[in-house]
Amino acid sequence: METLEIKDLHVAVKDDDTQVEKEILTGVNLVMHTGEVHAIMGPNGTGKSTLSETIMGNPHYHVTQGNILLNNKSLLAEPVDARARAGLFLAMQYPAEIKGITNMEFLRAAINARRPSEQPIPIKAFLAQLDDALNILNMTSDMAERYLNEGFSGGERKRNEILQLLMIKPTFAILDELDSGLDIDALHVVSKGVNHVIGPDFGTLMITHYKRILKYIQPDKVHVMMGGRIVKTGDASLADRLEDEGYSGLRDELGIDVDLVDSEV
Repeated sequence: METLEIKDLHVAVKDDDTQVEKEILTGVNLVMHTGEVHAIMGPNGTGKSTLSETIMGNPHYHVTQGNILLNNKSLLAEPVDARARAGLFLAMQYPAEIKGITNMEFLRAAINARRPSEQPIPIKAFLAQLDDALNILNMTSDMAERYLNEGFSGGERKRNEILQLLMIKPTFAILDELDSGLDIDALHVVSKGVNHVIGPDFGTLMITHYKRILKYIQPDKVHVMMGGRIVKTGDASLADRLEDEGYSGLRDELGIDVDLVDSEV
């Protein structure tokens, strides 16, 4: 069993106009293991996407206190590529478009980056694995030949993120608003892809505003973020409560000032 731990994490971001740093995360604590599915919910601007980007090592986000540990080893000094090779994966809310590199080229390079340099994945094995993953996601083979996300619709980009997940097989995946902009059919397909990799050697952290994706990907734990920190943790029934009551009831219960929920830039 492997462990990803977020320990008293404080993160600041420099405002592009004023060049003044503003604290976004104010002490996030979270422990997750392989074999577990966690979901983070919370109002807009409370730091959910900041948390995902910081875990992955985006240099725009400045860790001012705390730590990110993978199997008790700090990742703070590690760049993005080293974190990816160590087994972390981020399915981004807005996947980037990269011209000149096909999906197939990108996927093979990403897989080989996690293998010994003298043992690249055999092309036959790679193509067989790619074929299986495309079938799971109802994607046509020509998608593998297209440039990475170039001209893709929002739904195609999200499917492409899950194609990468299926092929790279990370230890921990952070899925940032995977359900954003998806219709019911597309949501069903990408959820099927995520469920395909869920197992004892894989853990996932889903960031979402809505309960609907949790009907397709069952969480073991649901965390609520407000004011840049996790304020409550429960099982899947916590998402049901939020769906019924919104966040106002939880704010009242915990005595949280409404001004604290709009801190992200």
